[in-house]
Amino acid sequence: MSSLQFDHATYDSSKSNNFLLPSSSTNGVASKNNIMVASPSEKIKMYSPAFYAACTAGGMLSCGLTHTAVTPLDLVKCNMQIDPSKYKNISSGFGILMREQGIKGLFKGWAPTFLGYSAQGAFKMGGYEFFKKYYSDIAGPENAAKYKTLIYLAGSASAEVIADVALCPFEAVKVRVQTQPGFARGLSDGLPKFIKSEGVMGLYKGQVPLWGRQIPYTMMKFASFETIVELMYKHAIPTPKDECSKTMQLGVSFAGGYIAGIFCAVVSHPADNLVSFLNNAKGASVADAVKKLGLVGLFTRGLPLRIVMIGTLTGAQWGIYDAFKVSVGLPTTGGGSASEAKE
Repeated sequence: MSSLQFDHATYDSSKSNNFLLPSSSTNGVASKNNIMVASPSEKIKMYSPAFYAACTAGGMLSCGLTHTAVTPLDLVKCNMQIDPSKYKNISSGFGILMREQGIKGLFKGWAPTFLGYSAQGAFKMGGYEFFKKYYSDIAGPENAAKYKTLIYLAGSASAEVIADVALCPFEAVKVRVQTQPGFARGLSDGLPKFIKSEGVMGLYKGQVPLWGRQIPYTMMKFASFETIVELMYKHAIPTPKDECSKTMQLGVSFAGGYIAGIFCAVVSHPADNLVSFLNNAKGASVADAVKKLGLVGLFTRGLPLRIVMIGTLTGAQWGIYDAFKVSVGLPTTGGGSASEAKE
């Protein structure tokens, strides 16, 4: 590959030290051996404050809305992890929750889910765009092109470290509300009750396992997505990306996101079991979780449901995120072309 084909690697031409700046272009397309540049018709300048604000807003919407939508699946998954003797499988889990709590009960914990994952999505997506450019500038054109996957991995990991600090308190309350009947109705009464019981720092006792779940998940999410989308445009789509319709590009974003989500679910599942266990049991440790769940259970308990949930979730997140970007005049993510799609 002759150049690093970041879809967003189009830098302000007034800055001579920017990475991979094309020497000349026609109609927003760089000359051979350079990257594609943003179309002049785009409403937002790449890597401007408005660009990062748009990516942050898109991340907030994509993660907050999707995680809230799958709250019933998450509720069943958490209860299967915490009480497998009662919630033996997906169908029986839904049946038990419906009988005991009704349809309304399937969305228990939606408020901490929405607020927590909206905050996480904002830092995750906006942070990824920032760190991807930052590390590319440090590496320089040749090394950035050669080690682009490492840049994807480093950028996503850096963003996720910050994003999870925002998520952790909400995740703690969510799990407690979902898995302890009678603990609280939701965030408004659950948060003060949690703090009264375990203190403010108790909200962060799952921080390290959360990093253990989310950082590998996010590294896989971004690196595999960028690679899958690039391969799809190269081998599966007969038309170059910049000649595809916006609808086609968004379809590729969803498909690439769904496939990436399957990998994400597998690599992050053991830590997900730990997070659920620690946030459910007061004073529990990682050793307690391993002893209770067993090594095999740590890797497999609730995994099929999580694959379905995370695959759908990740596909929808990339679809919503890229749809938002397109709506403000930015290119979709991945595939190497930053030229605007046709209507």
